[in-house]
Amino acid sequence: MTGESINLNCYVMKNHILLSLFIAAGMLIAACSKDNESERFKLLTAHIWTSDSLLVNGNDAGGPGGLLEKFKGDAKFEKDYTGYFGKYQGTWRFAYGEENLVIESDSLPVPLTAKIVLLTQTDFKITTVYPNLLDPQNPYNIRMTFKPKQ
Repeated sequence: MTGESINLNCYVMKNHILLSLFIAAGMLIAACSKDNESERFKLLTAHIWTSDSLLVNGNDAGGPGGLLEKFKGDAKFEKDYTGYFGKYQGTWRFAYGEENLVIESDSLPVPLTAKIVLLTQTDFKITTVYPNLLDPQNPYNIRMTFKPKQ
């Protein structure tokens, strides 16, 4: 073998090794990104959720003129942390180790931070205390429950 053919063989071998490393790194990154989805993330993003009950201080608040009227209907939590929540559109995120859910929208005066009471394949329930801007001494006690859309 000549010196040129040895150099060419080394060059080809190095390129194969580099290509193999890049492919392995890509596969590892893809596998890790799927594994990073927690069980709560998977459950929340798996469905379009339909409001089941919308209560404020124990009373139905999802009807016409109710405080939660605009939350009535469907909610979709997208994997890119955007979504719609009834008539609101915005972003969502987990807080406090996925114990709470934060919903932000330009249409809400302050972000809605709610405790996740229940999240399964068939039920989603959150509760929160939301500021009463007209009477700051008496905030609203809110409970919202959802079912997967059929």
